[in-house]
Amino acid sequence: MTLKTTLKLTAAAASLAVLAGCASSSALEEVRVTAEQAQADASQALSVANQAQATATQAQRDAQAALQLSQQNREEMNRMFQTSMRK
Repeated sequence: MTLKTTLKLTAAAASLAVLAGCASSSALEEVRVTAEQAQADASQALSVANQAQATATQAQRDAQAALQLSQQNREEMNRMFQTSMRK
């Protein structure tokens, strides 16, 4: 079950309990605790996603640098080959 679904279900359950007039303080406390845990889980997921994005961005920079170096090496090798063919 996704976080969004959990939050929706929690909110719906809280609304139904209040509207029905059957909500005890312990039930409301349980809903509050569930909502707080869902928020904490969402915050943690966001933090992990941000770290993953930073890692992916760095990997892309590294790949670009490696590609550039590879192209420079290829050009140098081509020049060396052409020079050796002229001799």
